[in-house]
Amino acid sequence: MAERSVLVTGGSGGLGGAVTSTFLAAGWRVVVPERKSRPRSEPAPADLVRLIADLGDPVGAAHAVEAATDDPAAPLRAVVNLVGGYASGGLVHETPVDEFERMLTVNLRPTYLVTQAALPHLVAAGGGAVVCVSARAAVAPFPGAAGYVTAKAAVLAFANAVAVEYRSRNVRCNTVLPSIIDTPANRADQPDADHSRWVSPVEIASVVHFLASADSAPTSGASVPVYGRA
Repeated sequence: MAERSVLVTGGSGGLGGAVTSTFLAAGWRVVVPERKSRPRSEPAPADLVRLIADLGDPVGAAHAVEAATDDPAAPLRAVVNLVGGYASGGLVHETPVDEFERMLTVNLRPTYLVTQAALPHLVAAGGGAVVCVSARAAVAPFPGAAGYVTAKAAVLAFANAVAVEYRSRNVRCNTVLPSIIDTPANRADQPDADHSRWVSPVEIASVVHFLASADSAPTSGASVPVYGRA
């Protein structure tokens, strides 16, 4: 039986599936909120809890955290923020402000709301970890995706703020900065790319788990690059 819980947002995506599997294999109770129910052919593992929640809404974020904290035998010890999205387009002067703001909303708002709702529980439990997934683009921008680049940089800045504010309360916050992730969706978008240079979800998941576990204590405020082959 699991002795600790982790809340994984975006746990059903290409990266999320690998992260969820990694935590389950390590003996965690894993809580995965989803926007809508999905048909599945196999029963869920005993320590996997799925629920429907809109993480862009404060009520939905609070509902997800409530589910992650409702097992006294497995207190919430970590939050992993994977939810996000990507969009490319023209240069800044060609990008509508609505599209720019959409990237901020998709990438930053769920990370903020879920972390905000979870922090009091992590503090009350004696500490824990928050892991945010930003992107290499946050520190090495490329043209044609100003909204995405800005949003991922904002996720990184937010994580650093959490690290500073909660360090004395034994809550750590670190950020993972992957390069292009080798998922089916990304392969479909870039079929002619050299996929051997991309980073696999499993490689990222192992780093996320390390940062969420006690093995990485007392690391906080770190920005960890996880890149494929150059």
